[in-house]
Amino acid sequence: MLLPPPTAAAISCSSALCRRLAAEIGAAGGWVGFDHFMELALYTPGLGYYAGGSHKFGAAGDFVTAPEIGPAFAQTLAAQAAQLLALSAPRIVEVGAGSGQLAADLLRELELRGLLPESYGILELSGELQERQRQTIAASVPHLLRRVHWLERLPEYFDGLVLANEVLDAMPVHLVVWTTTGAAERGVSTVDGQFVWVDRPASGRLLERAQALAAECALPPGYLSEISLTVDAWVAEWAAILGRGALLLIDYGFPRREYYHWQRATGTLMCHYRHQAHAEPFYLPGLQDITAHVDFTAVVEAGCAAGLELLGYSTQSNFLFNCGLSDVLARTPATDASHYLPLASSVNKLVSPAEMGELFKVIALGKGITEPLLGFVRGDRSATL
Repeated sequence: MLLPPPTAAAISCSSALCRRLAAEIGAAGGWVGFDHFMELALYTPGLGYYAGGSHKFGAAGDFVTAPEIGPAFAQTLAAQAAQLLALSAPRIVEVGAGSGQLAADLLRELELRGLLPESYGILELSGELQERQRQTIAASVPHLLRRVHWLERLPEYFDGLVLANEVLDAMPVHLVVWTTTGAAERGVSTVDGQFVWVDRPASGRLLERAQALAAECALPPGYLSEISLTVDAWVAEWAAILGRGALLLIDYGFPRREYYHWQRATGTLMCHYRHQAHAEPFYLPGLQDITAHVDFTAVVEAGCAAGLELLGYSTQSNFLFNCGLSDVLARTPATDASHYLPLASSVNKLVSPAEMGELFKVIALGKGITEPLLGFVRGDRSATL
């Protein structure tokens, strides 16, 4: 695996996190589930990937999200946001706002449409990212910064739109390997100062889920994949908070029948470092992203069990076209090559099956919303969940 070398300062931070991880493993008796390792690697204050100071998003970071590609994503998403705000309350909470680019572009577009929300909350645990988001919004739409506020915890009650773009994929997952004798949880131990994989029999809710999946999906011995109990709990928690409104979740993943397909016998766990993807989560902890694809069937089950209703499920491509992506593209004349060509290139990345168009999905879960949602009027794939 040939990856760009980190700086000496970055290596020092990663080494400090490795010592913290090793101490946690030791305190737990020499073994922790991978979900705990992943949580610490991503979110340990000051050292974890999302809690440290490294540049994560865009060309200078480790990966590019849809809002970083260009403003067309937010400009189009604004149509769905506006409809949901009108059907619930004029408030938005964005979870995990990244660089703040989506918030800035979405607020600008909603202002152009005369449909600004009364408030735009950002739920972000990283102080470093909070400051980066504040700077992005202040530089892009300074007159709208007063509408934005940062949350350190979930609200007790909320009406409006809850927006999460590429958030679920970064939530900790359990690794499970199905064997001839049952389901085992793959966890992390240390040998001679190095992190190593060690399997133990699965138990509790994880075992129950693993057994159900084995029966439903006919998983063969040796099959390795992920189960995210954290996503289940997160969706259920929002279900208890939401009064009238919707969760609009955008991420990469599959319905269960595709997620646990025989061709994915080694799971979907992936790491991202300097725009290179690999499958080594023990490589420089704290300096790389660790993600897993989303089981959208599990998202729906968790939401519906907690009182939410499935409002729509579609590919990102279908969703954006339903929301008027073609009209957004048409705002720039094709004769204006210097502006049109970069815009057309960014749109292609958003909708092309070879890029983000098919792998990324959009799902809406809500309460008190009876009108069909704009983004799912054509190509709704709810029946596949």
